[in-house]
Amino acid sequence: MDQFKSKVALAEGKLAVLLPGMGAVATTFIAGVEAVRAGLAKPIGSLTQMAQIRLGKRSEKRWSTIKDLVPLANLDDLVFGGWDPIPDDAYTAAAKAKVLSPEHLAVLKDRLSSIKPMPAVFDKSVVKRLEGANVKKGSKRELANALMHDIRGFMDKNKCTRAVMVWCASTEAYQEAGPEHQSIAAFEKALDQDHANIFPSQIYAYAAIMSGVPYLNGAPNMSCDFPALIELAEKRGVAIGGKDFKTGQTLMKTIIAPGLKARMLGMEGWFSTNILGNRDGEVLDDPANFKTKEVSKLSVLEQILEPEKYPDLYKDLQHKVSIHYYKPRGDNKEGWDNIDIVGWMGYPMQIKVNFLCRDSILAAPIVLDLALFGDLAARAGMKGIQEWLSFYFKSPQHAASVYPEHDLFVQKVRLENNLRYLVGEELINYLGSDYTNE
Repeated sequence: MDQFKSKVALAEGKLAVLLPGMGAVATTFIAGVEAVRAGLAKPIGSLTQMAQIRLGKRSEKRWSTIKDLVPLANLDDLVFGGWDPIPDDAYTAAAKAKVLSPEHLAVLKDRLSSIKPMPAVFDKSVVKRLEGANVKKGSKRELANALMHDIRGFMDKNKCTRAVMVWCASTEAYQEAGPEHQSIAAFEKALDQDHANIFPSQIYAYAAIMSGVPYLNGAPNMSCDFPALIELAEKRGVAIGGKDFKTGQTLMKTIIAPGLKARMLGMEGWFSTNILGNRDGEVLDDPANFKTKEVSKLSVLEQILEPEKYPDLYKDLQHKVSIHYYKPRGDNKEGWDNIDIVGWMGYPMQIKVNFLCRDSILAAPIVLDLALFGDLAARAGMKGIQEWLSFYFKSPQHAASVYPEHDLFVQKVRLENNLRYLVGEELINYLGSDYTNE
């Protein structure tokens, strides 16, 4: 806990929120913040804006909103920028994404039209289903330098004192760490050699860390979760975290599975399928990109249920996940789950879930919270992997010596205790023994 001991600096000046990928998720996030700033909407789904946190003993009846407890950047101080291979401004991109109603967008048109993406670092070989001409040229080292130049230039132009980067772009093709990912020296040598195994999201993460900008990865691709960039983040004192926003079906898994396990109910299988028609769905229609998402989605149940500890309940669990691109659905994803559970004396039961969710509506408040908490971590002197932000991710980054925590409720306790710790409040352990003498 030593890294938390520095005092949290106040959030003074403007905060640049830099978004690689300015499609449905990013534009829904930006439009939502603009609507909140204009008094047209509430920031529903955002812990930083709406959640209350208990302080001290239950008998003290002390509560605070998170935004009043810790010094977060004010929404009025956020300045939005980013990169995309498609040159559409945020209004045009949001209109094409069809997440928000034309009526909502019309009111926000002036604010959104002024936000135009910078040319992106993009490699069609790792995202085959996307086309775009708004792309940087050059070697991978030149591309990294160009991104660092973009970050500095954006901050100077908009008079920002700080920045944070949240990856909102598409899922890249599946990839495993190679020798070039094992150390800073190996990674930088691979950059200089234009190595094929250095993907665009890793170049963004490298540029952010080198610029002292917290980097949070909202997609399942390998981006900052390998030894070289973890080491670089530690060395340069930069907060990182990921990966893959926990939005629809996986959110349901991390709510339902801990409850079933808490009651020691068995499980034989969990079948999940999704139909999705937005740009994300189109990208995931490619088997190489789906593999990246599948690995992220499959890891959740194994860790929550711990079949090696509870073989009688979970050892033969079959967990199946599929995603189908179905254009008519647009951003309104439909997730179907069939859960085969086992109760007393081995009797079978079933749970069916049909979640008609709006993917970008669920992701937007996550982007906001991660941007604000990433900036908070920077001002608190927190560096390296931010495990306390696991609450927001499908595949939470974690220290090499421990397993990732997937249980949503454990994640929330950890997040809240970290906030209490930062401001010198007592951590809450829920033993309740301190009330027995009252």
